[in-house]
Order: sequence, then structure tokens, then C-alpha cells
Amino acid sequence: MNGPRPLSSAALRPPIEQSCYWLAQNPAPAEPPLEGATEADVVVVGAGLTGLWTAIRLLELEPRTRVVVVERATAAHGASGRNAGMVGESIDHSYGLMVAHFGRAEAKHLAILGQENLEEMLRFLAAHGIDCDLERTGTLHVALQESHLKELRGDLEDARELGVTHLRLLSREETRAEVRSPRYEGAVFNPKGAILDPAKLVRGLKREAQRRGAVIYEGTRVTGLAPEGAGVRVATEHGFVRARRAVLGTSAYSHHLLPGLRFRFMPLYDYVLASEPLTAAQREIIGWKNRQGVTDVRSFFKYYRLTADHRVVWGTSEALYHPGNRVDVSCDHSERHYQELQESFVRHFPALSGVAFPYAWGGAICATTRFTPFFGSALGGRVFYGLGYTGHGLGTTHLAGKILSHLALARPSPLLDLALVRRKPFPYPPEPFRGWAVAAVTRALRRVDEGKRPSPLLRLLDALGIGLSS
Repeated sequence: MNGPRPLSSAALRPPIEQSCYWLAQNPAPAEPPLEGATEADVVVVGAGLTGLWTAIRLLELEPRTRVVVVERATAAHGASGRNAGMVGESIDHSYGLMVAHFGRAEAKHLAILGQENLEEMLRFLAAHGIDCDLERTGTLHVALQESHLKELRGDLEDARELGVTHLRLLSREETRAEVRSPRYEGAVFNPKGAILDPAKLVRGLKREAQRRGAVIYEGTRVTGLAPEGAGVRVATEHGFVRARRAVLGTSAYSHHLLPGLRFRFMPLYDYVLASEPLTAAQREIIGWKNRQGVTDVRSFFKYYRLTADHRVVWGTSEALYHPGNRVDVSCDHSERHYQELQESFVRHFPALSGVAFPYAWGGAICATTRFTPFFGSALGGRVFYGLGYTGHGLGTTHLAGKILSHLALARPSPLLDLALVRRKPFPYPPEPFRGWAVAAVTRALRRVDEGKRPSPLLRLLDALGIGLSS
């Protein structure tokens, strides 16, 4: 047992394109930037999952629509390409929270909608030949102590009351038969979860949007939005797009263009490692032959999965808030988080203590107080936005693309009647109270994860259905 290998200093960390495993694999050539002026029916800002699903759905609804997509960096550069690549059917973080946030009747509808959304998304990927290393492995939600089992049973009961009947409770022995960790005390298994390569997914959607006629400009930073006649002018560093409507798929960067949104979400940085490929002997030690995605039930949980080439992707939800809603390259690395992630990996799999992690990166989760996305408009209905996936974006961006395309084209849809769309989440406090609140809640959640009782602050937030986590 050699213990975790020492980590390099933050100053030596490579840029995100090299430090993020997904982005470093087979990088695609960038599209030319926008130079000068162009026109569109709808301009989409951001070539991540929200923007590309929206572009595809716009062209599905009205194939003759001229759709222009402008991207600050390259497709998948933001959260869409930096996550762990674990996709599920849940729209909220739990079925109990779904009831707390939307009421039982709406929660039941959302539970069914979440299942339908995932199945439709996977059918789309198969039908259009989008190769993203998709594996329908299922998901394990694991208990690390006896008290977690009560929480898992409660989650299972909440799910069944909403008509979700495919989840299964596993015993300690059944769980360790799937993945051999001495920490597991039981789990809930969801057979419908999947794992994939998120950057490959985005690049596949980019090609599909282009095949349908979307024009995509990369390396094109938007500098401002302004009304122009009945439409909108989207200014960039070296030109502009004049369009009837604009859609923002800019996630945690959205307040840079619409400052009023800064109260509705909080950018929280999650940090992730990817190991060297495990050998056949190492894989035999831990089992994991069914390759499920795994999360635990702590407040600050770990999430992990295997890649197509047998690496372990290992992430933490103990996110870092950078004061002032800061989202930039200076936030991309956290040595403290990387060290804690390696130590956590060894606690889970002590026999693999010598495994190295050559990839380490961070990305901004766009968190809302109700853990679900929200939608709205600005500039007199000329600009529409959807953001706030709070760690569940791989699945819910597919749904968001349908919602935003209908909004931009003023097309009716039952989706627009959802409370998810009509109601915005409770706002976060402004600075400096925001930073103080994050620090206080972080301390309280750590105490809960250590086995202590929830503080009065956490009990109040729980009663209000308000969260400060990713």
C-alpha cells in the first residue's frame, strides 16, 4: 500500500483542453469565428448541450429556419464537456424534493416525463448514429453507513408513490457483489441509468445540427445583447448577428450577458479526476463488471464511473463557490479538492492505492435553490434562456431544447405549462450574504456527513425546499 501519489502544484496544471480527460481525447477542429455581420431567424448563444439541442429542435419544428450558433470557445468547452458523463431520468435531485418543489400531482407528471425524456433522447442518439460511448449500465446509489439505508428506503418509497417502480433495493452483500468496496452497506439500483462520453455527445450533436442546416461559429465571444427593431442584435468581438429571436444556452456564464439572472442561480465548481487505465488484474480486484455509474447518499457525495478504456472518473459534489459569481479559467483547478478526491478513492478501494490520476479538472455547475432548471425571457421577449441544471444537465438539456425551441418560435406545447417553466426558483441572497451563506451551509453539511444531526439552519432550508449544493 503505497498511498496516493503526490500531486503537482496548481501552477503546473495544463489548460482545461488538456487536463479534462473528455476534452483531451480526439479534439475536433474548431469552426471559424464570426467576422462581420450575419442574419438569422434564431441565434443561439453557446454550443453546449442546451444550445445544440435547441438548434436541432428548432430545425425539426421549422426546417427552413435560419439558425446561427455562436460559441465563445469550442463546442463542449464548458460544463457540457467537463461532467462525469452519467445520465439519468431524474429532473429533480430526488423524488421527495420533486414533491416538495412542485406538489404531488405535478411531481408525478415530472417523474413520468423524466423517464420519457431519457428514452426519447437515447432513441435519438441511436437513430442518428451519434457515437458517444453510450452504455446502458444502470446506476447504483450507495449507502456508506447504516443511517443512509433509511434515506435510501425513503427515496424508494417516494419513487413508488409517483409511479416509478423499476428501482430496486440491494443488500450489503448484493451491493458489494457488484462493486467491491468495504464502505458499502447497501444501495438502490436504477437499471435505466447510462454512462457516456459527454464531449463526444456534444460533438455528435454539433454535426447533427450542422447537417440540418445550422451555421456554427466557434471562437466567437458575445459581448452584448440589444433590441433592434422587433428583433435582437447579438454583438460579438468582431461582428454581430441580427436575428428575430435569441436563445441563451450559456449556463453558469449567463449573468455575463443578463446580469439580472445572477440572483437566480449560483455557479459552483465541481472537481473531477480520471485515472490511468485499470489493468485486468486491478479490475478483477474491485469487480464492477457491470460498469454502473455510482453515487453515494451523503450531502457532499462522490460520483464515479468507468470509461470505455477502463479509467475511473471520480468526482465530488463538495463544490467550491468563487465570490462574485466568478466563472473563468482561474477557477478550473483546486489542489485541495484533487488531494481529497485521491484520498477518498483510496478509502473506497484500498487495494488500488497506487493508481495514478493523470487528469484533473473543474467545471461550473449552474445551481438553483430548487435543484431544477428554470426558463424565462428578456428584452421584451426577444431573448429566451434556460439554465440551472444543478448537475443533471446530460438528461434535462434534451428537455430544455424542446422547451426553448417552442418558446423561440412561439409554438404551443404542453411543456410550456409545466410549473418548472412557469415558476422561477427562490433567489439566492446577494453578496456578501451569498458567500457567508455558502460557508455556513457547507460547514453544516460537513457535520451531517460526519454523523451529526442537521443544524437549525439546514432544517429550515429543508422545510423550504431550498438547497445550496450541486
